[in-house]
Amino acid sequence: MRFARFALLALLMTMVTAVMLPISAQDAAQVPLSGERLTVYSGRSEDLIGPILQQFTAETGVQVEVRYGDTAEMAAVILEEGDNSPADVYIAQDAGALGALAQEGRLMPLPSDILARVPAEFRSDAGLWVGLSGRARVLVYNTELLTEEDLPASILDLANPEWTGRVGWAPTNGSFQSHVTALRLLLGDDPARTWLETMVANGSVPYENNRAIVQAVIDGEVEVGLVNHYYLYGFLADNPAVPAANYFYPGGDPGALVNVAGAGVVSTSSQPGLAQRLLLYLLGNTAQEYFSAETYEYPLVAGIEPSVELKPLADIQVPNLDLSDLSDLQATLDLLRDTGALP
Repeated sequence: MRFARFALLALLMTMVTAVMLPISAQDAAQVPLSGERLTVYSGRSEDLIGPILQQFTAETGVQVEVRYGDTAEMAAVILEEGDNSPADVYIAQDAGALGALAQEGRLMPLPSDILARVPAEFRSDAGLWVGLSGRARVLVYNTELLTEEDLPASILDLANPEWTGRVGWAPTNGSFQSHVTALRLLLGDDPARTWLETMVANGSVPYENNRAIVQAVIDGEVEVGLVNHYYLYGFLADNPAVPAANYFYPGGDPGALVNVAGAGVVSTSSQPGLAQRLLLYLLGNTAQEYFSAETYEYPLVAGIEPSVELKPLADIQVPNLDLSDLSDLQATLDLLRDTGALP
């Protein structure tokens, strides 16, 4: 009897200790999943991220309820909901919104076995979010109207008079907004303001999203457009002869930003282990190959190669910028409105 009581006490102590210890991603991968449910707030569109979340459900049995919206909008909702947020995981199309949530204490630290899967430059310095896929900012151009030699040496040159009415952009898009945040950090607020004001005055043509910009370039509505690299490849998959190509700004120009789509576990999640398991899945081979083959993004996990011939990440001459610093989204939105780029 005394041995039985001792054994029971030892079991209880083991259970208490297990609850108190922080869960690792590998531990999370062993959690039973029958009947489990996760709530995801996604700033990535359903057509891009939805299929791989459905695959996660098919492989694990975890039901994923997703609320889709603009990246900045979804971050703002989590901030507004505060401690009452039902979100377990936040997925963003850029590092800026993740940084904004991290700065407000709305993301919880991730275990090292998740963070170690991604190079340091593509994850939070504080371990609060992790990149899932890489996206380079490029200038897409119509190859029937322009050659690469005709293109400006810097993104700042697009504000010159000769580019009046020839440029497409998407000021409502989260990736563009994060790029403007980068311009503010690299150039200063006043030069960034001047650039935006001049672009507006020059009649830069606003579009709803990156895809619409690429279509407009192909159709000759505009000659060039500021987009993420991968949108063009969707058009090329349907028709390899479309008259468009991507241009990477050289020499560390502010136009050559490489950002990430990423994710974090919301600090108020009631099931962080399961949320970490989703992140672990999104950094696994199935999801990384999906991002490579279906969305034409840069996989960030070693051993997974792009499915199309992309300029290697190591060859892109990026400006000296820490993605963790792209957190001041509100000031960027205010600047875009003040300059007339946003209504």
